[in-house]
Amino acid sequence: MFRRLLSLEEARDAIQSQIKTGALGVEEIPLLEAADRVLAEDIVAMLDIPPFDRSTVDGYAVRAEDTFGAEDNRPVTLKICGTVPIGELPSIRVLKNEAAEIVTGAPIAKGADAVVMVEHTERKLDCVHVFSAVAKHANVMKTGGDIRKGETVLKRERLLGSREIGVLAALGINKLKVYRIPRVAVLSTGPEITEPGKKLPPGKIYDINAYSLSTAVLESGGKPIYLGVFQDDLAELQTALKHALDSSDMVVTSGGVSVGPKDIIPKALISLRTARLILSGIAIKPGKPTTAAVVGDKLVFSLPGHPTSALLVFHLLVRPAIQMMAGRKPEEDTETEAIAAARMFSAKGRKTFVMVALKLDESHRILAKPVSGGDSGAITTLAKADGFVEIPENVQFIDAGEEVVVRLFGPKMWRP
Repeated sequence: MFRRLLSLEEARDAIQSQIKTGALGVEEIPLLEAADRVLAEDIVAMLDIPPFDRSTVDGYAVRAEDTFGAEDNRPVTLKICGTVPIGELPSIRVLKNEAAEIVTGAPIAKGADAVVMVEHTERKLDCVHVFSAVAKHANVMKTGGDIRKGETVLKRERLLGSREIGVLAALGINKLKVYRIPRVAVLSTGPEITEPGKKLPPGKIYDINAYSLSTAVLESGGKPIYLGVFQDDLAELQTALKHALDSSDMVVTSGGVSVGPKDIIPKALISLRTARLILSGIAIKPGKPTTAAVVGDKLVFSLPGHPTSALLVFHLLVRPAIQMMAGRKPEEDTETEAIAAARMFSAKGRKTFVMVALKLDESHRILAKPVSGGDSGAITTLAKADGFVEIPENVQFIDAGEEVVVRLFGPKMWRP
């Protein structure tokens, strides 16, 4: 039997008390491998960006004062003194009433302090007619105009994406320190489970959980280590758990945690040396039999065997733990308001999560319809549901037509 069922909030607190942000330490990696990793150091610019005054347009580098008074019907004529090369410092100097041809990104020629856009000029042999005056520094990005030397450009604990990688490359950085990501061992238990790719014997089903949970580990910022399927045998599970703990920073199992005679994962866990059970049962539906322990300094999550139940509990408890270990801030679920399309019942005394699919009605209201067969054992629930509605412990049901908040699966907003 389960010990006292913890509330979801108590379960979260019990788990988070075991985790320190960035607990796995730091490693230095190449810049091209840093996408979706978390910075473990402040990045301070060691040079100005750009490192020289540069043109932001194609046109002519000029002395701004030489263009004053230029109009469409009365252009200013300047002598072309040369062309500014891109990729090297210019050797020419722009004198009074002169202009130098220049392209976007090229350094500003000596003597020039502005650039006239080519659209506002007309070239005639070795002269250029300017039809629009420019102010000093017009179309010029000054040295350090983007980033100043000594400026803190990126803060520690920043999640790195394409924009951040671009900034780091602009600073000439090709290696940087990031938090290590947790290696998460994933294994399934049960005599009815067969690995995909093998022939399916009578009475068995293919292993869903190890694949969906391994992918969820990736989506959470961890590295999954798939260990396979194991039978409900105490000695075999003890060996499997020891191997999982030796090869990873966290372990996630599915199956074998209810109250039946074959549900022996809790027994296998507590038999391990230094194991300490931190929760055994949560007052939620689905997911009540969830178990978690600390073995040494490593967390072990034992999730229910039903696919929807396992993935929901992963979303609620395991994902935030992986994100914290990887130095990330746990992501908040995206939410949307909707109208209940049918009555949704709760489990007495337990917080209930109802899987729903979203659609628009004729009035363009968002409807939340409970997924058909939406109990924890229905496999298609995983594909059909857009998110879930949370019903508090003290609410018996949500009636059709009531407003509800739907917490969406995945980082993107739902679109009709």
